[in-house]
Amino acid sequence: MHQYSFFNPSSGVKEPAGSIDALAISLAEYLTPDQVNQVRRAYYYAEQAHEGQNRRSGEPYVTHPLAVASILAEMHMDVQSLMAAMLHDVIEDTHVTKQGLSDQFGDVVAELVDGVSKLTRIEFQSKAEQQAENFQKMALAMAKDIRVILVKLADRLHNMRTLGAMPQDKRRRIARETLEIYAPIAQRLGMHNIRVEFEDLGFMSMHPMRARRIRKAITTRFGDRKKTITSIKESIENCLTEEGHSANVIGREKHLFSIYSKMRNKRKSLKEIMDLYAFRIVVDSVDSCYRVLGCVHSLYKPVPGQFKDYIAIPKANGYQSLHTVLFGLEGVPIEIQIRTHEMEEMANNGIAAHWLYKSSDQEPKRNSSHARARQWVQGLLEMQERAGDSLEFIENVKIDLFPDEVYVFTPRGDIMELPAGATAVDFAYAVHSDIGNSCVACRINRRLAPLSETLQSGQTVEVITTPGAQPNPAWLHFVVTAKARTGIRHHLKYQRKNEALTLGKRMLERALASMNENIADFEDKYLQQLVDTTHAKTPDNVYEQIGMGNRVAYLTARQLLNLRDNIADGDALRPPPTRHSMVIHGTEGFLVNFARCCYPIPGDHIIGIVSSEKGVVVHCENCHNSIELSSQPDRVVPLSWAENIDRDFSVEMKIELTKQRGIIAVLATRVNGADGSIEKISVEDENAKISTIHLIVGVRSRVHLANIMRRIRNIPAVIKVTRERH
Repeated sequence: MHQYSFFNPSSGVKEPAGSIDALAISLAEYLTPDQVNQVRRAYYYAEQAHEGQNRRSGEPYVTHPLAVASILAEMHMDVQSLMAAMLHDVIEDTHVTKQGLSDQFGDVVAELVDGVSKLTRIEFQSKAEQQAENFQKMALAMAKDIRVILVKLADRLHNMRTLGAMPQDKRRRIARETLEIYAPIAQRLGMHNIRVEFEDLGFMSMHPMRARRIRKAITTRFGDRKKTITSIKESIENCLTEEGHSANVIGREKHLFSIYSKMRNKRKSLKEIMDLYAFRIVVDSVDSCYRVLGCVHSLYKPVPGQFKDYIAIPKANGYQSLHTVLFGLEGVPIEIQIRTHEMEEMANNGIAAHWLYKSSDQEPKRNSSHARARQWVQGLLEMQERAGDSLEFIENVKIDLFPDEVYVFTPRGDIMELPAGATAVDFAYAVHSDIGNSCVACRINRRLAPLSETLQSGQTVEVITTPGAQPNPAWLHFVVTAKARTGIRHHLKYQRKNEALTLGKRMLERALASMNENIADFEDKYLQQLVDTTHAKTPDNVYEQIGMGNRVAYLTARQLLNLRDNIADGDALRPPPTRHSMVIHGTEGFLVNFARCCYPIPGDHIIGIVSSEKGVVVHCENCHNSIELSSQPDRVVPLSWAENIDRDFSVEMKIELTKQRGIIAVLATRVNGADGSIEKISVEDENAKISTIHLIVGVRSRVHLANIMRRIRNIPAVIKVTRERH
């Protein structure tokens, strides 16, 4: 191994910027001499590995890993991250192996380098898929060691800074990927400075002319506003000095991409966006934050409803600050952010500001940035396992990347963070998948509320669960979190598959019974022949296809008989089959559905029609739809009702009556008095005196329906009551 004589930072010799010696001087401010030498050794190793390689700009390739390490040094990252930054491309671009790195620099550094390399190693057919797969790999790498993402962000930041050497099409593609993937991740991890630079560099590469025009307009506008900014700043500083506060008042500049986004999304002119003055006040303690808030509120009047306390309830990425908006001179709005020095560091560098690897024996604090980020990553991994493919995964994750959030309380007082628009179902799945799957109702601020109600910050949410309850497919229309959506889909898919299998087996057994056969009498070899003939994987797969409506039970039964018997002789000797009916209990689940055209109820003569989408659809025998479909005998399944059915079935009634005040209430009373449940009421006026009411009611049987209809006929205003069939 090569021996190197290392530079001593204490010698006072100033090295040129961009050299390893200049980096060593900055590292000596917070690392030990031995750690600085380890970073040097990694640099020289990378220099040798990349010897002869140049960047597109013509510079030696090693200038790139050196720049990446310098970015991490500005965040005061640990020595292993800096070494990984120096070596992050050697596995990808040189003959060096992961084992070789492990031998030289240890397993941790080798794992970090390998994690970064995996993000871009595999090539995919479509750009969308490539982006999605890279994101998945990034999530996996983050779960193992979150420093991988910090090295990757620094790598992407230097690439964005040197994007000018790239061809225009590649420049635009990299810029778009940065804006869509890397900037939101930096935001999610609280790394404000990197996010702002990503967005501005990406914007300038995507829309260079728009960026130049906005920059020029800002420069001109700032010249006009300079006197006002100075005046406001001086008045704030004087007020703080009089009250005895030691604080640093900084004027905040809006960055290019932020201005462009507001112009585009809110359809505002540049003048409207720039007519707002923004200042940040940095103090020494949390107590001082609230005292300074009172001070500025006494100086200028606060705008009602614009105060936000992110110190008491931090954002998901660890951001803390007090936000307020004031009415300045002549009604000009002034935005103020008040925070401590630690909060300022956290706001700018996010997870890197609270770096936990600086001390190996330091445990992650419950509310630390690292713990919050790791919790988010674990959520990503759970979604990845349940999502169908990488494109579905990236679509789900994009929703959770953006920071619009509501904060609600559990009954025990714990704070839960959810995206804007979240409902109680999202809350339930955020607590645990099992709670989400079994939730049946909720209380918001101790009152019963619909599961679909949108949650607001500050509410207390309590989920009511019932053992054996199952997710409702309708929930997919209002949930907003990817965890809830994938949890519901996963459960419904599994439930539907199991029900299809059970139903399909019953249907095949009934079809065989109609031919005086029993499935238990068939040897395994005949079932296996059926599997081979139908190109299924297993007998269960055949039953599932029958239950889903993709295969007809009667024809499958004939096929099974033909495989066992001599087709010519066997059919001639058998008596013509009589098809026995399948018994309906009303608890079959998703794959037995009741038609809305005729609303069959126990006591009606019924038949089933096989549908590829809905399984078996139950119709009344005299329904015109069932009569039309019965011309396809392979789709018809004979049905009969079970003797004891304990559930309600929907049925529609048409009621003609003379108009009277309160007649709907009278109808409802009669129906409820007969143990019926009203599901839907619609009224249509025939003329000034007569109305027609369509009533959908839950009943147990034809006898129950007749009882309800009799009670309705006894109402004096009622002219006619009939059961409606469409």
